[in-house]
Amino acid sequence: MTERSSGGTAGDLRSGEWIFAVVGLPLALLGGGYALAVLYAGALLSLTVFGLPFVVVALLGARGAGTLHRRLVGRLLGERIEAPARLPRPAGLVARGRVVLTDPVAWRTLLYLVLRLPLGVLGFVAAVVLPLGCGWLIGFPLWIRLLEPGPRPAGWLDAASVVPGLVVLFAVPGSIRALTAANRGLARLLLGPARAQQRVRELEAARATLLAENTDQLRRLERDLHDGTQARLVALAITLSLTDDALAPDAEPDTGRLRTLVERARGQTDDAIAELRRLTRGIHPVALDGGLGEALPGLTATSPVPVTVRLDLPERPDPVVERALYFCAAELLTNVAKHSGARSAELTASATDDRIRLTIRDDGRGGAALGTGTGLTGLAERLAAVDGVLKVDSPPGGPTMITAELPTRL
Repeated sequence: MTERSSGGTAGDLRSGEWIFAVVGLPLALLGGGYALAVLYAGALLSLTVFGLPFVVVALLGARGAGTLHRRLVGRLLGERIEAPARLPRPAGLVARGRVVLTDPVAWRTLLYLVLRLPLGVLGFVAAVVLPLGCGWLIGFPLWIRLLEPGPRPAGWLDAASVVPGLVVLFAVPGSIRALTAANRGLARLLLGPARAQQRVRELEAARATLLAENTDQLRRLERDLHDGTQARLVALAITLSLTDDALAPDAEPDTGRLRTLVERARGQTDDAIAELRRLTRGIHPVALDGGLGEALPGLTATSPVPVTVRLDLPERPDPVVERALYFCAAELLTNVAKHSGARSAELTASATDDRIRLTIRDDGRGGAALGTGTGLTGLAERLAAVDGVLKVDSPPGGPTMITAELPTRL
């Protein structure tokens, strides 16, 4: 996982980029020389007893170099790269050596160090050599007059040196920015966790989110049953007990009181049934029995903001995906009604290439983003638990378009 810091716009040359280009040369030379030496010496020693131990130690050193370069890229280029997982430590030297030799992170770091070598040289040329050359070209008319005694008339050579110098000078920031983008991309590609490790982390985070959500739901259900349904049933039991007392053989029947108690019991029964229906609807909405094609139009019909519905769902996804998408649509429509100030909205759901996509667009004030208190962060985490993603496009002033994309089959 990577994160780009917000310092500077795309068109500004940040000081960190220039510093990285300057100090990156010695690090690139050292790192590239280290990687090439490791590969060369490892190949030479591969047929000896020293070959594998040497490669193991060299790969551990490569991991340390990767940590240094990750910090440098994060501090100077603003590219926060997630550190890979620590190596496991099995029992025995042979097992530990096997772990290091099969570590994809270390091998990818060696490749990074090799590729950083030409980028480091080019960066130093762009940040130091080119500006010095520009200064020499632009100042050529002055230098030549300082070196040669006597007056010297201006000639075509003066203009021929100044113009190229200015052109190259204006090209220096663009060159550094292009090399910075290349360094960022290379670091993202090779210094972060391996794809398999990243996938394991994502699955672990999704599992933790799913377990926490299920625990919260069970606690909320227990609280609602205790405070709501149980209280209604206790009240109903008391009413039925009073009715039984009113029907005692030694008591004179009071028809009016009996009718009042029966009507109260009927009302309490209806309330308990409605409460149970509400709770079960939160577990599995009855509307989903007919699929999203029936559930989503019914959901939009209850929205206070007029919603246009466009559906293209040739087949039903897995029940877990249907449920996640339904609750996602419900939460997004609630956000539209509460926070957007929109006059109209549009809900689109389509399924193509084993993916199902839900998009909700509104003409409100915009400014929605993950982590701004509208519940989008929690929603994104719940979607990640079913291998889904949430994308938010909401510039200030609107319109807002939020897209949830999930696999149709898990």
